[in-house]
Amino acid sequence: MVQAYILIQTEVGKASAVAGVISDIPGVLQAEDVTGPYDVIVRAEAETMDDLGRLVVAQIQQVEGITRTLTCPVVHL
Repeated sequence: MVQAYILIQTEVGKASAVAGVISDIPGVLQAEDVTGPYDVIVRAEAETMDDLGRLVVAQIQQVEGITRTLTCPVVHL
């Protein structure tokens, strides 16, 4: 299993709506509104890195109100 944090920037005033929609996507473990340079932080998991990429590009980035994402895979050192 691969897990990642996905940092999301949204249009002004859209963070809460974006987090709500994303939290219902299969593979998303948690979606939280935050303050700072990003508006929403998501924790997600998938079977492989390719599956994670598909989750981000095909589902998360398609949510209305998102302007940019940054995916940070979790590593176990």
